[in-house]
Amino acid sequence: MTDPKFRALTFGVTRVELRDGAPGVHYLRAKQALLDYPARMTDRLQHWAQVAPDRLFIARREKLASGGTGDWQTVTYAQAWASARSIAQSLINRGLSVERPVVILSENDLEHALLALGCLIAGVPFVPTSPAYSLISQDYDKLRHVLKTVTPGLVFAADASRYGKAITAAVGADIEVVLTRGTLDGRSTTSFAELLATPATTQVEAAMQATGPDTIVKFLFTSGSTKLPKAVINTQRMWCANQQQMLQSMPVLASEPLVLVDWLPWNHTFGGNHNFGMVVYNGGTLYIDDGKPTPALMAETLRNLREIAPSVYFNVPTGFEAIANAMKTDDVLRKTLLSRVKMFFYAGASLAQPVWDSLYESQEKEVGERIVMTTGLGMTESGPFAIFVTNPNVKAGDLGVPTPGMDIKLVDMGGKTEVRYRGPNITPGYWRDPKESAAHFDEEGFFCSGDAVRWIDETDVHQGLQFDGRIAEDFKLATGTFVSVGPLRAKIVTAGAPYIQDVVLTGINLKEVGAMVFPTQAVRHLSGLDARAPMADVLASAPVIAHFQQVIDELARSATGSAGRIARLCLLAEPPTLDRGEVTDKGSINQRAVLTHRAETVEALHADALHTILKPQ
Repeated sequence: MTDPKFRALTFGVTRVELRDGAPGVHYLRAKQALLDYPARMTDRLQHWAQVAPDRLFIARREKLASGGTGDWQTVTYAQAWASARSIAQSLINRGLSVERPVVILSENDLEHALLALGCLIAGVPFVPTSPAYSLISQDYDKLRHVLKTVTPGLVFAADASRYGKAITAAVGADIEVVLTRGTLDGRSTTSFAELLATPATTQVEAAMQATGPDTIVKFLFTSGSTKLPKAVINTQRMWCANQQQMLQSMPVLASEPLVLVDWLPWNHTFGGNHNFGMVVYNGGTLYIDDGKPTPALMAETLRNLREIAPSVYFNVPTGFEAIANAMKTDDVLRKTLLSRVKMFFYAGASLAQPVWDSLYESQEKEVGERIVMTTGLGMTESGPFAIFVTNPNVKAGDLGVPTPGMDIKLVDMGGKTEVRYRGPNITPGYWRDPKESAAHFDEEGFFCSGDAVRWIDETDVHQGLQFDGRIAEDFKLATGTFVSVGPLRAKIVTAGAPYIQDVVLTGINLKEVGAMVFPTQAVRHLSGLDARAPMADVLASAPVIAHFQQVIDELARSATGSAGRIARLCLLAEPPTLDRGEVTDKGSINQRAVLTHRAETVEALHADALHTILKPQ
């Protein structure tokens, strides 16, 4: 069998240095050194505004009164620089600071981007907050926690009609509210246009020059799946160093004009640091995608990808699954998306092998070669970019090697190996939480990630590492046998594709492993029932039961021991909820939160007390 042909892609780091430490400890780093990087991200924005003033920086489709989207509204680098300077002056005039930062409630848009850049110039941290805290949450507890933690001097939202209720409930009367559209009854607000109209003075340049590597750029709140969210400090050094690390690991970012079509939210490090940052750093163009990998919004993403050809493309596994399905029959999507893209990149969860296979099949059919599907490992606290693959032959679970300038510490945790990080891209800690900060760093100053890894090939360390789950998610059966949750979850999702969204494993201190399955909407088609049928009826239908019986039977046949054998499985009609911390707004499931809030279901599953429990036959 001949090796598959891949579209050319250069991997920047392919060799590593490994050294031994104390018993059970190893250190790993890239052989390639980290090159110089700027003291502040605004240096890069200013550079592109000067050398490519008319280049398109960012675009977003106009929001229509009907709720749909229209033509692209665009901002060039020169326009962004001028607008950001005016906004910076308005922030300086208000005396905002690290103690009184800017909180942004709403999703990605042009005003959000310009406000963030204005904050960068003024040296005022900004806090992009999950829109779900304002729009989906019913109690606003997480939003109140964010506001209490950072004590903002200004809160921004795109429009009064959507965010007014949350602002009224959670934002103190003494905090200025800035809105792009609309006003609030009984409350004074400021129009975003007023910020843009502020004439920049010499104070702006002075403020920008006063910022440096230790200046706090933003606070990014972790998902808060098991506790209230923590405010991760992001400095200029972190962001600039990480962008240079990304460029050296992924030379494609600067080898040709960078074009992104991206929906990933800026309140997360993937969208807000990784992707938005790479555009600013490398002088790229970002088309904001108002779609999302959900049944209601995926059509917008596909529309944008039919029109705009990205040079690299980033998404989460559910997004790539939807794209893979669409490409089977959508000729225009295949033609445009595959016309110049050099690299796909997924993160956030495991990508099922059938999705890879489907993508490769469409690519080979359309362009006669495969597009490399890359991935890696990182977290909000690492900037996020930390580990990246080394070659095109990536398999599910592969991570790769450390990026230049960052040291990795591999620590034996009693059957699992934890990966720890130290480098210029690592956060100093959590804002106003010294106890939590100290708890996450070891005695050598390495950040303890909680992620477990193993070697792709123990005989060739240059291939790098493979994901081995989250240490905190793993548990023991009553027999003392450890269950490695991450790899087993991925195996179940793959076996049940495309009908499994995610899985939560059960069986802590019990005799056997169980699985609670969150199905995808695709089960509705499988069931053959009316599209409006209750999900409980869909999951109880004969075709759905037959499919999942086949899944658990196949899993049982391939299991090698009790820790890898699913002995019982149930299907959950109620999706995971944000308010209970069971899922983030990016779609990542949290095992512990689901187990806590659905303890009765777990107990019933193992007591044979549910209406339908599937077991291997």
